[in-house]
Amino acid sequence: MIESLPNICGNEAAVAAAMAAGKSKPVAPSGAGAINFNTIRAATAIALHQHQPLIPAGGGDLQTAAIISNLKHMMDNQHIGDNHNAPTFVWCYKRMGEFIPQLIHEGKSPRVMLEYSGTLLYGLRAMGEDHVIEALKSVTCNPDYRWAVEWLGMPWGHAVAPSTPIQDYRLHVQAFQHHFAGIFGLDALERVRGFSPSEMALPNHPDVAYEFVKTLVDCGYQWVLLQEHSVEQVENGWHPQRPHLPHRLVCTNSAGETASIIAILKTQGSDTKLVAQMQPWYEAQSLERWELAGKRVPPLVTQIADGENGGVMMNEFPPKFFEAVRGGSGTDTPLMNGSEYLEQLFAMGIKDTDFTAIRPIHQGKIWERMQPGDGPEKLAKIIAELKQSDHRFHMDGGSWTNDLSWVKGYDNVLGPMEESSSLFNEKVLKKVGLKTNDPHYRNALFHLMASQTSCYRYWGQGLWTDYGREICRRAMDIINYDFR
Repeated sequence: MIESLPNICGNEAAVAAAMAAGKSKPVAPSGAGAINFNTIRAATAIALHQHQPLIPAGGGDLQTAAIISNLKHMMDNQHIGDNHNAPTFVWCYKRMGEFIPQLIHEGKSPRVMLEYSGTLLYGLRAMGEDHVIEALKSVTCNPDYRWAVEWLGMPWGHAVAPSTPIQDYRLHVQAFQHHFAGIFGLDALERVRGFSPSEMALPNHPDVAYEFVKTLVDCGYQWVLLQEHSVEQVENGWHPQRPHLPHRLVCTNSAGETASIIAILKTQGSDTKLVAQMQPWYEAQSLERWELAGKRVPPLVTQIADGENGGVMMNEFPPKFFEAVRGGSGTDTPLMNGSEYLEQLFAMGIKDTDFTAIRPIHQGKIWERMQPGDGPEKLAKIIAELKQSDHRFHMDGGSWTNDLSWVKGYDNVLGPMEESSSLFNEKVLKKVGLKTNDPHYRNALFHLMASQTSCYRYWGQGLWTDYGREICRRAMDIINYDFR
């Protein structure tokens, strides 16, 4: 925290250096918890997504209410709706800090990937739930435990990539790295290799998808977690045929530029139930090693789910996680984390170019009608024609459900988001001599990113879109006042 705001900017060089340094350091344990990759049949990777937005609800008047965590609002109003779950949510955010040490002390080999939004981490601190952060610090920084836990990067404010302005999305990615390092240290940041896009939303507009991948690569990430139904194979446009092996996401823009990054795919399904009941581990037990680049490698069954939402996750996950870890430790179907799995593949001589190339859905229809390098005007023309001729074609991106658009029906909140973004870009980012550790910059950035949280669209029209518009209004007022 810096003057009551989260540490989200000001040390870009140190953050970039930590991300670069981490590329050459191993993550797979060599002692306790080590897995003999040559003898296992298959492995399981699970990730827990944890998020709470910031909302202007710290008071009765929307225009003057303090911006607080939705979790605090729930905690203070437990008599309303499902808000009685707030104390259980707090425990859910903390519990992996308790489960991992317990299982390791039993001599077991647990694994989990964690993805916490910046707004949640900040909200927990601001509302005094320091015990949650301290428990997470233990499994993140203590050498006795940290080999079992892999943190994934994400956009700080839980922004969805398809409809967040490109330059802002990069700010979210960098802000999360800052905030994470501020809590857990630069040494812990070196071990953050994978990236989890909010709502599993992958841009499929060629120019936006290219910028998405370029941002991740520029910010030091080595792989990204994607939903299998949001991509297609480059070679033939098919759905991924072997989703339990890594792929290579290749995105080309209308100018002919290409960016690529390794992709680990989660499979389609009822995410919360699948993880809560540890179904990926049971699926892994039915698999054998697969051929890849002339070698036999174990497939990785990967799944991500909200770590707190729903009775199944709140109540059934703990005993099933303990059962799977205890049942899988020391066997040929263990739990593994994504970066550890990739590291073991590379140690076998596998290269990223051996992975099947994929691209965002619907892009094949575009490249059938134009060539990379034809330019944005030609691209816009082709997209318009395809929308007219094919009702299933869209450029809204792909996410955990293709039934949900992050754009349609939200003009009243997207308009203010775009306006505040444009104002930030014009008056703040382009201000000569302005340093990113300036408190005015941090305050404006904080409000800009808080306004771009997906919740202001996911929950539909009503109070939540009012929240989004109000934070946008505050962001614009701050920018206009502090950067006159």
